[in-house]
Amino acid sequence: MGQENFTQMRKAMVVSQLRTTDVSDPRLIAAMSHIPREDFVPAGRRSFAYADRGVKIDEGRVLNPPLTTGRLLNMARVTKADNVLLIGAATGYTAAVLAELAGTVTAVEQNPKLAATAAKNLADCTNVTIETGTFTDGWRASAPYSVIVVDGLAEQMPQTLVDQLAPDGRIVAVILHDGVPRLALGRAAGSHVGYQYFADGGGCPLPGFEIAKSFKF
Repeated sequence: MGQENFTQMRKAMVVSQLRTTDVSDPRLIAAMSHIPREDFVPAGRRSFAYADRGVKIDEGRVLNPPLTTGRLLNMARVTKADNVLLIGAATGYTAAVLAELAGTVTAVEQNPKLAATAAKNLADCTNVTIETGTFTDGWRASAPYSVIVVDGLAEQMPQTLVDQLAPDGRIVAVILHDGVPRLALGRAAGSHVGYQYFADGGGCPLPGFEIAKSFKF
């Protein structure tokens, strides 16, 4: 598939997915309009890079659909004044988008192979640091964060991440709410976060955010 095809697919993604769902941040649209998402997926799946569904990558992981990521970042309203924590660096696509929006980005990936891939893909992004660590632990060394982006489905949000938010910080994620995956914007209030669920939508699960299953007789 030629580069020209990918350019048209990227344009179609912006026009038919982002703009029709109130993704309106012009800086975000500009970033997603030119960053080649196909470079962040395995060669055999590049034709699915802009489809409105998750894309399988290595190590049993799946990238969030571009629409889901776009809607989360649109609600986050990231600016160059923000210090951002990204949970789920994967191959680096969302970190590449955030690099154009934020002042600094710390991207955590708990799979060493994917972390190495992300670091390679983001070698030219001087304001992004890739760290290998457990997702639910976040990265305290660079906290507090004005924005936390969980780029996947979290059945529950651990307090360890909430504790790394700056006062009045915000967090975006797909959260399982009443059994339904919902896109959510949370705002810090003391040691707690209040969530606004703004859309139903699929997100690809991130390991470690599962709710423990209770034992039943």
